[in-house]
Amino acid sequence: MSLVIVGSVALDSVKTPFGEVDEALGGSAMYASMAAKNFCRTRIVGVVGEDFPQQHLDLLASHGIDAQGLARVPGRTFRWTGAYSDLNVAETLDTQLNVFASFKPELPDSYRKVPIVFLGNIDPSLQMRVLGQATGAQTIALDTMNFWISGAREKLLEVIRKVHILFINEDELRQLTGERNLFAAAARVREMGARWIVVKQGEYGAMAVGPDFLFFAPPYPLGKVVDPTGAGDSFAGGCLGAIAEAGGLSPSGLRRGMLYGTVMASFNIENFSLDRLATVDRTAIDARYAELLSILRLDSGSL
Repeated sequence: MSLVIVGSVALDSVKTPFGEVDEALGGSAMYASMAAKNFCRTRIVGVVGEDFPQQHLDLLASHGIDAQGLARVPGRTFRWTGAYSDLNVAETLDTQLNVFASFKPELPDSYRKVPIVFLGNIDPSLQMRVLGQATGAQTIALDTMNFWISGAREKLLEVIRKVHILFINEDELRQLTGERNLFAAAARVREMGARWIVVKQGEYGAMAVGPDFLFFAPPYPLGKVVDPTGAGDSFAGGCLGAIAEAGGLSPSGLRRGMLYGTVMASFNIENFSLDRLATVDRTAIDARYAELLSILRLDSGSL
């Protein structure tokens, strides 16, 4: 199965206690696609400016990521500047939307029948625009953030009614539902329409709730975090890529996907930008996956 990822493409300047980078490749579509490409054919939809470095396009091509849906238009590429003193919290220092401000996603004809679609963290009105074009989608996954929950709530709820999986962190889930208890909050989201809720819990792993379904994915035991930027997107990309590889969404496929998502996020945070995701191979990925199964005292057949 193939996967379409719609999201931002950015040039990020990031500082953490372990160093800094200037105008490095980032954005939700980049992190998710570089994680997912290890499992399935991955296609991206986004926009960049005429200043977007050719080396980044070459990187996508070298990893087999289909960038036919990546529009290159006059203007400057979206830029984000952030810093982490606490690695659990990003401080935004500067945001320049540039060409992303007028982004209107268009799916190429070859993308419209793809069975799995990931709506990255963008304006819900744009997510709805994509849903109107993704006529062959069998599984639709959604990511969002506090900004859209507070500023575009009604449109976001309209999108949630149409999706199968919602990726969301604890704070966002509580803001969306008004519930403090995560299980009560997840139940509320299911009433809103989403079938499966995957709650990203950072250094504590992730939790998934669905129809007669509950699963906890532990964090991968990593001794050092260099840069957490894109961890949630790489988790979602790895999860959906593994679901695509397994042939579609199912309880066992989601459990497997969450563990592979955890693995991909663990690689992502070992270095800045996409540096680690660009070098990791399937042997290393499967080794960490096996470690997580061992922690859970499971084998692959029992998922």
